[in-house]
Amino acid sequence: MVNKINPIPFFLAAIFICGCAGVQTREGLSTYSLNGTTYLSLASLCDARKISFEYDTFTRKADLNKAGHQISLMAGDNLVLVDGSPLHLKNQVEIYQGILVVPHKFKEQVLDVLFKEAPVTARPLSAAPKIRKIVIDAGHGGGDPGAIGKAGLRERDVTLDVAKRLYSLLRSSGYSIIMTRSADVSVPLPRRVQIANNSKADLFISIHANANRVRSLSGFEVYCISGNINDYRRAVSAAEKDTLNLGGDCILNPSLNLKTILWDMIYTSNKAQSLGLASDICRSISRNLNTRVIGIKGANFYVLKGTSMPGILVEIGFLSNPSEERMIRNSSYRQQVASAIAEAVEDFASGSTFAEARN
Repeated sequence: MVNKINPIPFFLAAIFICGCAGVQTREGLSTYSLNGTTYLSLASLCDARKISFEYDTFTRKADLNKAGHQISLMAGDNLVLVDGSPLHLKNQVEIYQGILVVPHKFKEQVLDVLFKEAPVTARPLSAAPKIRKIVIDAGHGGGDPGAIGKAGLRERDVTLDVAKRLYSLLRSSGYSIIMTRSADVSVPLPRRVQIANNSKADLFISIHANANRVRSLSGFEVYCISGNINDYRRAVSAAEKDTLNLGGDCILNPSLNLKTILWDMIYTSNKAQSLGLASDICRSISRNLNTRVIGIKGANFYVLKGTSMPGILVEIGFLSNPSEERMIRNSSYRQQVASAIAEAVEDFASGSTFAEARN
């Protein structure tokens, strides 16, 4: 597999590594204004700071862990436990359009104190990624039906239908689209990853429907690769088996060590972009559909760990919930889901953000 990389930033990074010149990168986070207070996505903030992050959707409680420090907080509360000691924020933690957000003061009073890191600033609009080719992955298929609702609705049929609708919408907007499956066939997970990586795509979107033994659970959620995944180990593996095309007339013949460093940079960038896309999807679903948006979660899914471009996995609803199964069975609703995801892709590709919420 050959993965083509934008030659300018990575070529400069390679020169810096070789000791000739340097370029400094800055990681950006979207900011939100709620009632005059600046907020940040907690998931994005934790990813940027490499903090382990777990969120329980039932209790709405989040636990952060790094370097022996433990931080606990809850949506709707301004009390934060830092290594067991209480800290009262002026503004409470909120859920905004499905995203768990924290006041900017939380970053300053807690994270900046415990973890000395480079400051994080909002992503400028000019930094919008160029999106031309997208892989759409319809989950399950063939002999693997996935989740099955009480009324018999099968996940494999739902995901393929939504994927085809999303395919049509994005194609009509000018994107080149690759489907990992376009019929009711079984495609092994390694093959899905291979299709995505060989396509040299800019984004990977996997479509799924959820299920849980608690039948009352409902809602839409988006998964990104877990912040606990070791990017350096992934980078070593990629450097050993994949070819880096730095583009242009680059004269470098990078060593294994240099390729590992460059792959590590790619994976770090992919994580940030994946979170950005996930945030845009949550916002789009929230404003376009009358459904509960659970938010963004991290997971060690094979297709997210194996793909070499920014990727997300969406769970469009719970087939185990009878009312949500009826809703998902409706073709009009599935069209709304596909349209909302397509709209989010457009937002992400253009770099537009929702910096202010009016309550």
